[in-house]
Amino acid sequence: MIEPKNYKWFIEYTSPEEGHLHGIRTILHTAQTQYQKMDIMMCGSYGRSLVLDGKIQSTETDEFIYHESLVHPAMLTHPNPKRVFIVGGGEGATLRDVLKHKTVEYCMMVDIDQEVVEKSKEYLPEWSAGAFDDPRTDLRYMDARKYLEETSDTYDVIIIDISEPVEEGPAYLLFTKEFYEIVKERLSPDGTISLQAGTTALHQLLNFTAVNKTLSSVFPVVAPYDIPIPSFGLPWGFTLASKNIDPRKWTPKEVDDMIARRISSEPRFYDGIAHLGLFNLPKHIRKAMAEQTKIIEDNSPLFTYH
Repeated sequence: MIEPKNYKWFIEYTSPEEGHLHGIRTILHTAQTQYQKMDIMMCGSYGRSLVLDGKIQSTETDEFIYHESLVHPAMLTHPNPKRVFIVGGGEGATLRDVLKHKTVEYCMMVDIDQEVVEKSKEYLPEWSAGAFDDPRTDLRYMDARKYLEETSDTYDVIIIDISEPVEEGPAYLLFTKEFYEIVKERLSPDGTISLQAGTTALHQLLNFTAVNKTLSSVFPVVAPYDIPIPSFGLPWGFTLASKNIDPRKWTPKEVDDMIARRISSEPRFYDGIAHLGLFNLPKHIRKAMAEQTKIIEDNSPLFTYH
């Protein structure tokens, strides 16, 4: 029998009936921001960890798996991405990985919660690795949807790195058909988007399947994928959508050649074989996606509250 260490314990509830237990060595920072509860803690297994509203967002040990999965497939799907727009991504790791692409000339990052960004700079500087100070970065604190609705600027890649819309609040407005139509208008002809789309756990597929059904009503190419994220305690889903290019058609060698040519430093998780594995979803998930009929709309959210 493995005896637990004498830690304080943090339970991340993955559903009302299930949770993931983390031993906490110390709390580095805790605050209620204008928008959410933020904790930065040192976990026994995963090191420094950012927790928002009781949910682990990323950890020192395995954040590279999440961020490389979110960023690199979408960036490579566009043949020459120069202008990138990031929604969320407060820790700065999404920005860091975008800026590793040699073609990028400009990246706007919009996060609504300045306090998360500032405290991540202070306590989690390795996540951003200097990306906030890169001259290509344009960091703004505002409502991303409002900005995209009002601007006429276009982008080659748009990456949406925000929490899934499972709790009451405005987040669902960044997962609706109307929002994806705005995103499509803001994309260049070869434009690509990627987003995290919630867990692909067997009993919690509603968010993942509905997001993909919604994207499929807007984009001609929708390529869902998933990967185990150890600190989440669950497999996690992502989706890439494109105006015309399907990354599922590439061979591992083609992916490796693009990585060598276009990314300034070698990824730790992502390569041609990993790329091939990402998009091979198991049968039960493909079946659930085929059966999903729900399209998320501004006036028809995925989750309702009373």
